[in-house]
Formats: sequence, C-alpha cells, structure tokens
Amino acid sequence: MYFEFLGFRIRSLKTQNAFNTNPMYNWKESISAYIARHTYTGMQLKAMLFDMDGVLFDSMKNHSLAWSEAMKIHGMTLNREEAYLHEGRTASGTIQIVSHRERGYAATEEEIQAIYETKSRLFNALPEAEPMKGALELLQQVKEAGISIILVTGSGQHSLLEKLNHYFPNIFRQELMVTAYDVKHGKPDPEPYLMGLSKLDLKPYEAMVVENAPLGVRSAVDAGIFTIAVNTGPIADEVLMKEGANILLPSMESLEKEWSQVYQIVK
Repeated sequence: MYFEFLGFRIRSLKTQNAFNTNPMYNWKESISAYIARHTYTGMQLKAMLFDMDGVLFDSMKNHSLAWSEAMKIHGMTLNREEAYLHEGRTASGTIQIVSHRERGYAATEEEIQAIYETKSRLFNALPEAEPMKGALELLQQVKEAGISIILVTGSGQHSLLEKLNHYFPNIFRQELMVTAYDVKHGKPDPEPYLMGLSKLDLKPYEAMVVENAPLGVRSAVDAGIFTIAVNTGPIADEVLMKEGANILLPSMESLEKEWSQVYQIVK
C-alpha cells in the first residue's frame, strides 16, 4: 500500500518492498555505468562513507516517533512515515518545511529551538536503538581490507564517538567524522559528503557511500560518489533509485553478505 507526499511514494510500515531487489548480478554493470557517466577512467576504492541513522543504527523508528510527537505538542502535524523523507535534513530545515505547510509562515529561531528541544527530549526517553544487523561485520570487513571508514551524519549528538565506539569498537575516528556541527548546508546538499572526501583528500571515484534516505542519496550522488542505497525504512524502493542511487539493497545484512564479491570488482 502506498500514499503520496511531496512527489514521493511511501509504502506502509507493514508492507514489503515494492519489488524484490537482488542486484548482485548487476554490480559490474552499475559500476561501469557510474564510471562512464562521470567520464572517470576507473574506480580506486580507498574509503567508504557511511550515514548513521538507518544505516548503522535502527534508530529512524525512534526519530520518526519523536518528530511526530514533538510537532503535535507544538500544534503541527508530521506523521511518522513523512519523517523518514526528511531524514538527513537539518532540524531547522525540517521544522521550517512543516511550519510553512501547516501555518503558512516561517518558525522563529526561538520556536525552532523549542521544537527541537522537545524532539530531543522525547527521543532520548525512548529505548536506545540497536545496531543494524550486519553493520559491525561489514565495517570489520571494510577495515580489514585497508579501506578508510568515514562517518557522514546529520546528527549533532555530543557523545557520538562514545556511542559508536561502544557498538563498533576501534572502527571510527573523530577526525574522520562529519556531523551537523561541521556543515553549513545539510543533506540533500552535497556539502556533507564533499567534506567527507576532503578528510582524506579523496576524489569521488575513490569512495563509495552507504545511505538509506532519499536526501542522503541525493547528497552523495551530487557529490559524484558511487552510492549504495539500503532500504531499511518504509520508503518505496523506486524513491531511492529516482534520487540517483547506483545500486539498491534491502538491508545492511545483504550488503555485508555481498561485500567480498563487490570488493573483488572494485579492488
């Protein structure tokens, strides 16, 4: 079952993907098409850039609930399914979109702060999100292959590195992280992923991105990076593909299982 929002198709949280995607057969085709489209001479994989919410942690359920309840408290409506479409956007950007739609005018800085504080309080009161199945195993494989790991997230949690080290020990480094505090323009602007590349002075063809959200996919694609979409939420598969994802998988587990074969292609 689907409904429309801002031109996007969203599937019910209880509905399976619109189509079953098993893209292993076309990794070579997708990589070749990416190289040709950008007129690169090839790929030289040196780094993997990972989003966090919905990729490393099964946290979008909590974020969507907290956003929905916070908006309700402040007299506006943002349903949980729609919240997934704003994933990766700055909090201020999300609030302004809803404010313009619901009230017809922009929220003040004081209102933005109050709504975001409410959302954060509600989010922090929920049970802590579990790591995505397959995420740790994938990160370990990537690290063992000598590929650098860069985090690119719209999150602004002050204890981010501590949380990552707890669930993914010896994987992430502070100097290889891009957070909400580092960028002027959040996703879908390409700035976050371009900044991620700059951490190691990389070219777009020297990296791959793992994303789960339309705005994040668009950000990575506009940065010129090969983008792997993992559809871990209620969004229809074609939404992620329309944003330019180069390949689509149904979960982090599926990417982890295919990683060794993918690495052989790009090595």
